[in-house]
Amino acid sequence: MASHQLLVLAGDGIGPEVTDAALQVLDAMAEFGGWQVDISHAAIGGAALDQYGDPFPKETQQAIDRSSAVLLGAVGGPQWDNAPTRPEAGLLSLRQYMGLWANLRPFEVFPGMEYLSPLRRPAMNGIIFRELTGGLYFGQPRGRRFLPGDLEVIDTLQYRKSEMWRIIQLAFEYAKDHGLALTSIDKANVLESSRLWREVAVELSAQYPDVPLEHRLVDSAAMDLVVNPQHYQVVVTENLFGDILSDLAGGLVGSLGLLGSLSVAGTPGSRGLFEPVHGSAPDIAGKNLANPTGAILSLAFLVGWSWQETGAESIIREAVTQTLAEGPRTADLGGDASTQEFTEAVKTRVERIWSRRRQQ
Repeated sequence: MASHQLLVLAGDGIGPEVTDAALQVLDAMAEFGGWQVDISHAAIGGAALDQYGDPFPKETQQAIDRSSAVLLGAVGGPQWDNAPTRPEAGLLSLRQYMGLWANLRPFEVFPGMEYLSPLRRPAMNGIIFRELTGGLYFGQPRGRRFLPGDLEVIDTLQYRKSEMWRIIQLAFEYAKDHGLALTSIDKANVLESSRLWREVAVELSAQYPDVPLEHRLVDSAAMDLVVNPQHYQVVVTENLFGDILSDLAGGLVGSLGLLGSLSVAGTPGSRGLFEPVHGSAPDIAGKNLANPTGAILSLAFLVGWSWQETGAESIIREAVTQTLAEGPRTADLGGDASTQEFTEAVKTRVERIWSRRRQQ
């Protein structure tokens, strides 16, 4: 019997509801798969601020050390807008603590969801590899300083070649395994960091002769991602650009609520952080209205990546896809189903798909 250790960081807003939905699907999958899953919970973000005065307390750090994967809900809310430390600081600290340097964000127009996309195009899908621990978000020095009669702000864009190398190599490996081309996005006409990024991509391409490599500038790529989204099946880019473009991709599929993500520090089989792309949505928190699709898909990535249960990942993804196509759907998708009703529909399909595959 396989044994796994899962840490749940439900967080704020709708985080507890959508992670609970994912755990219900996990319970069904574990029963069919014969797994032993040890589940623990810890605080992050605003909930941790309220309980510990710290958005990423040592108690949560210790719980991470005992886990083989982490499922996150959402972080933040208006009640902490004026707090000395914002809840989102806990998320950045979490990524740093786990050493997570790659954020993988798949995007897809699911069958039956084409009407949500502003492009009205079926069968659009891709994945963005975003470097997660360097660039403007972490470079030093940073801050403000007063000048005579003025105020100056400083953010430093800082990267090491080794940081670029590992994320670009991971994207090359994915493109090779799936028989796809790789698009590297930078701003090499202006930024020295982007010029090194492009040099690293070219250097690595010699190791992957069967993977076509294309370089695009981020501004023109953003426009082209809207005009020709089918061209961007595997994208790799630095931290800030990846943050912006992955949300753009969410807009293309019609809803951030349909997207999950994974943040990792290595190849499949390593521990990672798995979370829906959407925010905490405090206006609907506690009302049983949240769309749990992103959290359930994040769970699918978790069992496939960290636990190497790829068959289970496929079953969960198929169950979600069928539910989105056939209903019921939550209000953000044009339906009237509650969070629990949608979750029950996914669980029913998990059981049906599992039974069908056992008979094949």
